Amino acid sequence: MSDPQSMRQPSMLDSLIPIVVLICLLIAGVTFFGDSSSSGPNQIALLLATGVAAVIGLKNGYKWRAMEKAIIHGISISLGAVLILLAVGSLIGTWLLSGTVPTMVYYGLKIIDPSWFYAATCLVCGVVAMSIGSSWTTAATVGVAFIGIAGGFELSTSVTAGAVISGAYFGDKLSPLSETTNLAPAVAGSELFEHIKYMLWTTVPSITIALILFLIIGFNHSSGDIGNTDSIVSLTSTLENTYNISALNLIPLLILLVMAYKKMPAFPAVAIGAVIGAIWALIFQQELIMGMALEGVDSTKATIMVVWTAFFDGVVVETGNTEIDQLLSRGGMSGMLNTIWLVVTALSFGAILEHLGMLKKFVESILAKAKSTGSLIASTVATCIGTNLITADQYMAIVMPGRMYKEEYKNRGLHPVVLSRTLEDSGTITSPLIPWNTCGAFMFGAMALTSYDYIFYCFFNLINPILAVAYGYMGFKIQKVVTKQ
Repeated sequence: MSDPQSMRQPSMLDSLIPIVVLICLLIAGVTFFGDSSSSGPNQIALLLATGVAAVIGLKNGYKWRAMEKAIIHGISISLGAVLILLAVGSLIGTWLLSGTVPTMVYYGLKIIDPSWFYAATCLVCGVVAMSIGSSWTTAATVGVAFIGIAGGFELSTSVTAGAVISGAYFGDKLSPLSETTNLAPAVAGSELFEHIKYMLWTTVPSITIALILFLIIGFNHSSGDIGNTDSIVSLTSTLENTYNISALNLIPLLILLVMAYKKMPAFPAVAIGAVIGAIWALIFQQELIMGMALEGVDSTKATIMVVWTAFFDGVVVETGNTEIDQLLSRGGMSGMLNTIWLVVTALSFGAILEHLGMLKKFVESILAKAKSTGSLIASTVATCIGTNLITADQYMAIVMPGRMYKEEYKNRGLHPVVLSRTLEDSGTITSPLIPWNTCGAFMFGAMALTSYDYIFYCFFNLINPILAVAYGYMGFKIQKVVTKQ
């Protein structure tokens, strides 16, 4: 254990050094490795920055054992997310094999018009997320399908991912079933439905602006930007020839949405969804399974092996159509291991900075300069974003700033809903914009994205924090505590 008498609080320089080192290493990683920087270089950058922080901690009198214990505790926070990531990998694998995702893509290509595709994607994801209270489940199910539909229309997957994330976080944020929507008022001391009602003032204008932008992008596509009719016909025909396409294939999705609506915890719900997908594959996609089976292997054994493999290593579909093969050949727990590696290293870095008091040092310096209500809200937003960057966890980005600023908001006569709304407008919303954050890593992995360009199209997530700060400086919808005479 560290001796409290020998431990010194970090200076501002001490606190800045690991952050600066991390930023430099991340920039170097992107420069040298490009889009593949999250497949190892970023993880090494995070581990090296963690080592730098540990050296500073040793200099300040902290013992390695205590720092190691803090890191282990920090990683343990992510174990729930790790289990969900593994379950989602299995879900994607079995749903690709069962025809659930291909069926959503097929009907999407038949129904949706490319000119309003991005806006429709945002709206549908918003409705689904609001119904079930989970942005992750929304992105991993209907979000994956919309990415596939975008490929069929030859539209931008980056813009589509931005629309999926915008809609998913809009719905998640306003859903009383969402964990973060319940966590923020619990930390700030406000009431749940009062909190949701108060959030409408920043959330509705933000999603409205986002939808307008998605419509503008969609309507500005020239005919040459959109896949021609022959291409769409070819894609749908390939899906029909490869899978047994039927509305029955959508039943696993409906079951999963019902489980989420009934507030079943995410891990068992997604795991059950993956098992149902495997059962559906055995019932409806026998021909496809036999086509994937190893030659010379007993049919029963071969069938079991194909379905089993879908859980841990996904599926490989060979249709002769490169676009379809790329879309449908993925999934499995193994596909999520790189994301899990990124999450573990990021949380290690955040945990040691919190343990050494470096995060607290930042907040103390911020509060000293936050004199007005606008600057206080801006400081809260900046702290939430910073916590998302450093600790790589949206729950930490709500709980830590909430604890740190609660007393200050109370002293200034601000109603608890002002703090709870600000925590959501920044802590929840910005988490998917950070590649090494649990949410950003999940979105990148679940939708099989290849570029971080999608971040620039998460219009809702980018606009909402800006609007929150603007309201603070204007004094618009900033509720005060009414004292009884």
